[in-house]
Amino acid sequence: MQSNIQEPEVKLAEPSVRPDAPPATLMARLIPWVRKGGFAILDQGLISGSNFLVSVLLARWMAPEQYGAYAVAFGIFVLLSLVYQSLVLEPMSVFGASSYRDCLRGYLNSLLWIHLTISGAIILIFGSSAVVAKFFLHSGVLGGALAGVSLASPCVLVFWLARRSFYLELSPARAASGAFIYSSVVVCALYVVFRAGRLSPFTAFLLLGVGALATGIYLWAHLRANLPKTSHAPSIREIWPQHWGYGRWALASCVAGWIPAYIYFPLLSTFGSMAQSGQLKALMNLTLPMEQTKAALSMLLLPYAAGVLRRRGKASAKTLSVTMTMVTTGTALAYWIVVLAFRGQAFRLLYSGKYMEVAHLLPVVAFGSIVWSAAFGPAICLRAMESPASVFTAFSLATVISLLVGIPATYFFALKGAIWGGNLADLLSMVIVTIILRSKIAAQLQGPGTKAFRGEPLEAGALDQ
Repeated sequence: MQSNIQEPEVKLAEPSVRPDAPPATLMARLIPWVRKGGFAILDQGLISGSNFLVSVLLARWMAPEQYGAYAVAFGIFVLLSLVYQSLVLEPMSVFGASSYRDCLRGYLNSLLWIHLTISGAIILIFGSSAVVAKFFLHSGVLGGALAGVSLASPCVLVFWLARRSFYLELSPARAASGAFIYSSVVVCALYVVFRAGRLSPFTAFLLLGVGALATGIYLWAHLRANLPKTSHAPSIREIWPQHWGYGRWALASCVAGWIPAYIYFPLLSTFGSMAQSGQLKALMNLTLPMEQTKAALSMLLLPYAAGVLRRRGKASAKTLSVTMTMVTTGTALAYWIVVLAFRGQAFRLLYSGKYMEVAHLLPVVAFGSIVWSAAFGPAICLRAMESPASVFTAFSLATVISLLVGIPATYFFALKGAIWGGNLADLLSMVIVTIILRSKIAAQLQGPGTKAFRGEPLEAGALDQ
């Protein structure tokens, strides 16, 4: 079950353009929105692209044992980012644009206090874990990586919070400028540290944190200079219950998806060696472009699916799910056909000839990625049907079953067993989420009020809207 560190979906408000407006007026209103959408795509692309580039460069420049420690710590970083995304960033996009629109400055100040509380917990927990890893587990490289995570995570998350705040004001251009500064600083700093011979998992995370903190300060300074002062500032006691009520199911689903995607990194380092975790990370890096593509598609298809189901009824989810599954699965097939055809050249280009001993396992990784893409359509439909608990149920069942098989497989078959353990989670997720969706569609067909049940014709061209 692939997962990566990525930003939550960014949704711009709908432009208020009347369909009967004169062409000149219509174009005048649409052009700013096209520009805003372009900056939003640029913002997302810079962050995703820099993350992929950093992963590849570290794989080239680090020893396998160091890269394995980085992979283990990076998996923890992804989990922290998913928790933060679910409980802070996504709810902020909803409440900041609605309930607290008129007191945005005070709302963001309260969110900063929540961020500081979360940051303190991160530093305490993972700083202690770094001490345990170094002095009790006698793994200095893992201890350094965990220490780097404990310092970098608060800085990266406050940078994300600042970037996301600009979308509340519909100003993605400023967020894109921050993403450009961050990406440039981090990549250049990594190169300098590498040339100086000081690159390690700790310094890699530390540079991510320094780049994010510097850019975050720049963005927050701009926010404070431009947001109007308000008399009302919602308290943390008022905000937190709303954020928790909104984000708890999203958080549960994220955690259920994170476990089979990242649990095998520490398992490999425990049962085998840290170098095997590095090999797994090198293989999984090739799934990132496909994962970013699905993330971009979800930004478009989730609101589209919600609109179609509202117009045509939830019984139409079957056709919608099949259509979206064909799009994502077809894209995954096309991507992996190209990658597998040139996998030898890809490994030499990306990793400077390293990790060639595991290149033959890439077709197994591709199988999991394709199956995971097939789960995309049903999962989007369930979310559009306002049933995130169903997605959580599917992912949780798949995770539990896959771990029962995957943990012993990792112990006996090492890297190959870990990959198949993750693939089993992908396969089960696809099957279970499809079964749940079909059961919900059947329930809709048996009840009154759906167009399909009453025999009414579906809207012509609905899927082309």
